[in-house]
Amino acid sequence: MDMTLPVQTVRTTCPYCGVGCGVTATVRPGTVPIIAGDAAHGANRGRLCVKGAALGETLDLDGRLLHPVVREHGAMRRASWDEALDRVAGGFASIVAEHGPDAVALYVSGQLLTEDYYVANKFMKGYVGSANIDTNSRLCMSSSVAGHKRAFGEDLVPGCYEDFELADMVVLVGSNTAWCHPTLFGRILRAREARPQLRVVVIDPRRTATCESADLHLPIKPGTDVWLFNGLLSYLAKHGHGDAAYVAAHTEGFDAALAAADADCSDPAQVARICRIDQGKLLAFYEGFAATSRVVTAYSQGVNQSSSGTDKVNAIVNCHLLTGRIGRPGMGPFSLTGQPNAMGGREVGGLANMLAAHMDLDKESQREAVRSFWESPRIAAKPGLKAVDLFRAVEEGTVKAVWIIATNPLVSLPDADQVRRALDKCALVVVSDIVGATDTTAYADVLLPALGWGEKDGTVTNSERCISRQRAFLPAPGEARADWWAVCEVARRMGFTGFDFEGAQAIFDEHARLSSWRNGVHEAGRRVFDLSGMTGMDRQAYDALEPIQWPVLRDTDGAVTPTPRLFADGRFAHANGRARFVATAPRAPVHAVDGEFPLALNTGRLRDQWHTMTRTGKSARLAGHTPEPFIDLHPNDALLYGVREGELARLTSRWGAMVARVTHGGGIARGSVFAPIHWSGQTASDARVGALVNPVVDPVSGEPEFKHTPVRVEPFVVEWQAFVLSRTALAVHDVANWTRVQGDGFVRYELAGRGPAHAEWARTVLNVDEQADWIEYDDVGAGVYRAAHVLEGRLEACVFVARRAAPLPPRQWLAGLFGQEKLAPMDRATLLAGRAPQLGPDPGPTVCSCFGVGRNTMCTAIRKQGLRSPAAVTACLKAGGNCGSCLPEIARLLVEEQHGAATA
Repeated sequence: MDMTLPVQTVRTTCPYCGVGCGVTATVRPGTVPIIAGDAAHGANRGRLCVKGAALGETLDLDGRLLHPVVREHGAMRRASWDEALDRVAGGFASIVAEHGPDAVALYVSGQLLTEDYYVANKFMKGYVGSANIDTNSRLCMSSSVAGHKRAFGEDLVPGCYEDFELADMVVLVGSNTAWCHPTLFGRILRAREARPQLRVVVIDPRRTATCESADLHLPIKPGTDVWLFNGLLSYLAKHGHGDAAYVAAHTEGFDAALAAADADCSDPAQVARICRIDQGKLLAFYEGFAATSRVVTAYSQGVNQSSSGTDKVNAIVNCHLLTGRIGRPGMGPFSLTGQPNAMGGREVGGLANMLAAHMDLDKESQREAVRSFWESPRIAAKPGLKAVDLFRAVEEGTVKAVWIIATNPLVSLPDADQVRRALDKCALVVVSDIVGATDTTAYADVLLPALGWGEKDGTVTNSERCISRQRAFLPAPGEARADWWAVCEVARRMGFTGFDFEGAQAIFDEHARLSSWRNGVHEAGRRVFDLSGMTGMDRQAYDALEPIQWPVLRDTDGAVTPTPRLFADGRFAHANGRARFVATAPRAPVHAVDGEFPLALNTGRLRDQWHTMTRTGKSARLAGHTPEPFIDLHPNDALLYGVREGELARLTSRWGAMVARVTHGGGIARGSVFAPIHWSGQTASDARVGALVNPVVDPVSGEPEFKHTPVRVEPFVVEWQAFVLSRTALAVHDVANWTRVQGDGFVRYELAGRGPAHAEWARTVLNVDEQADWIEYDDVGAGVYRAAHVLEGRLEACVFVARRAAPLPPRQWLAGLFGQEKLAPMDRATLLAGRAPQLGPDPGPTVCSCFGVGRNTMCTAIRKQGLRSPAAVTACLKAGGNCGSCLPEIARLLVEEQHGAATA
């Protein structure tokens, strides 16, 4: 490294979950940026989870879409920006002219910056004249949006992250916070270390990593959240724990909400039976909630992703309204956002049933306010199509053009094969992305290269309403451009004015000015969302913007004031200033399990991966924790349905199927099964869990039922299994099943098949000719085959094959051979033997990704050195000492090892 080159450190924001951690990127020309946590950012105070810490490993240009591409006579070819934009603008204009504004649509993403989101919504709702613009935030946060609007009158999260540290009880509902929001979870644990009276309650059907640190875990039956919280409301009212004065002064609708709760949930014994939990644990939760003033109840996808998700949100909020625990330090309901800018998207009307600046499509005066501010020719007059309905309309032909920006619906939407059919039929499919090959880009007629994290410039808003800058520290690669720029160019080509923005700062200023435009003059009263204190920033002020929580107002002296908490004065955003209790009648999921589909599928995220792995999939470190898709189910269910741990199985629903390896994670109740969401057609042959997911949606929010799909499981019979490590990508599609992850200097494939898998097959897969330096071992009788391709003395690829149930050698020791410039003679021998005795025992699956510590290594140290706490494990092995994401798993291993020692 040339230390004389100039160094620049840029403060920006992480592109992963909604915690919105501050990041510093230290850049020296010609080197990989060094990523660290920003100690000055209030969200994370310098800490990062393992995904954030590995961001520097994901910034290469492999697989990037670097120039526009258009489809011509069925084939894709490179095009200029002018040609591509003309095709998009011409296609949209001609379809609108012939079929009307509702024949076109945009489908966007919480990965967009607020400025991108704003321009896209202005284009569709104010100029095209249709509200057919929805976002993948529909899939994760729209039930919270709907619940907030019903209760508070506006989509508002009342509290801030500090409340988790000030609370005496934190209730985590449907949230594997330890994996999905790790830095925030770390704040909770550190607060409990400082104040041991802080109790953590986890309500989740699965025993997740979060439960390892819980004081109480309620493993409720999937879909019974409303019963649980209606029961709590009834209990609080019956035992005199409500704040009658607060309810009388600041709310309405309590009697109807209590009547709905009492109808089915007044008896804790009955609630416990319905929720399938121990009555003693249920009462412990109810009594603890009742006795604790400072309670934060945080909820995420386990609540939102349901056909009754909005009612679940309101059932939780009702309990806080009854006790007056809202708007003050250390208390309140808290929606944990899934994506980095889902909140920012909501601010600009990113959902199909919203207008920008928290104004409502169903209020004529607010529609006119937005139209007049934009000086637009029209304004959408009715809600547009929500995500699931949007792609149904595409398949039916009523929507004839769709522009998909920064998301991969062919993987992420429920009934994902329906999305494939829809895009296959669509007259014009436009995709803006940073990646050239995704499941969705394969159906594009026009591909537009977008800027990625580190290249684009703008703002994001996290779960606590904190607006932060995402700053560029890398040059734009190839011909990639900002998403807002591409939308503006299409708008101008369609003859629309109002899109002459010079940069992100100008867009943000317009966004801020709209937030205060005619605010307070409509029938709903003054909107809480208000950025009037941020208007008029020039480029220098925008570039220097520090994280700040909205609403951001300017006082009479001109000072700008952020707002950490809302509703401290008991005034809400409904016209009469009162919050509303919402009567929530409990109801079961729409599709029940039955004899044909006897198991309930739950889906979710993994600790070290993000969405469809287009970013995290580039990091070998992140791949080590969970290198394959899996199906997690109870051992008794596995026995009942004839599938074995470690072998492949097929999971089937009424909508689709997937294949993955069976595991017994220990956290699944009988009758349930869990599968992760991350694998796509680019990383596995048949592991898109979205293809199975039932497309039923919440009737209020339109959010799909990702947490309860009836499925069956059966063996996926193969004759052999194998793995391949190769420096170059391979064509391995002619096998029964395959998955792919990135290794350190190689690509790892896990394969399974039927028929012969020996020398000829291996040479074909590895693309090796007869003259290559090829070493092999073949035991046909035992079904064992091993081979390696050596090029100029260096290991180029290797393949190991065994019968279906036979063990394959550990992968970890082979990884080191790919780091050597020359193979030693002993290395060749160990390759054929399938073991490397000189390297010691197999470290096992990765637990700590930061320091590469495996499960077997950790368990051995716990046993031999008598380790009794996560801190002791960290002191011994470093594991858990960096980002802390693995600490819950370390805690679990300690319990397992101590239990094993006690029963030995």
